[in-house]
Amino acid sequence: MNKPIFVCYPRCTTCKKAEKWLVDNDIAVTVRDIKENNPNEQELRLWHEKSGLPLKRFFNTSGLKYKELGLKDKLSNMSADEQYALLATDGMLVKRPLLVSDDKVLVGFKEKEWEERLT
Repeated sequence: MNKPIFVCYPRCTTCKKAEKWLVDNDIAVTVRDIKENNPNEQELRLWHEKSGLPLKRFFNTSGLKYKELGLKDKLSNMSADEQYALLATDGMLVKRPLLVSDDKVLVGFKEKEWEERLT
């Protein structure tokens, strides 16, 4: 099995908490800076399908870019293809951290969920 990919933004406090949790639980990951290496449309589609979550969960709804673009009112009128394309344009639009393994994708850091799904 490949090491999970930990997609994060190093300056994000939630990402720092998640990274500390991974270290504390001896879970080795490959770190990927979302600002430097934003997920592309193909990755986003795959991760979304694997996660079983609504596509909206992949948006960083509390981020400046999300608010700047007025996405709260626009997302419901956009097709999935349009949403994937938009997410692929800027890592700051994507909810983080993401933990992507061969068989699961975790979106955002909720310690209890990570505990249940990873240990």
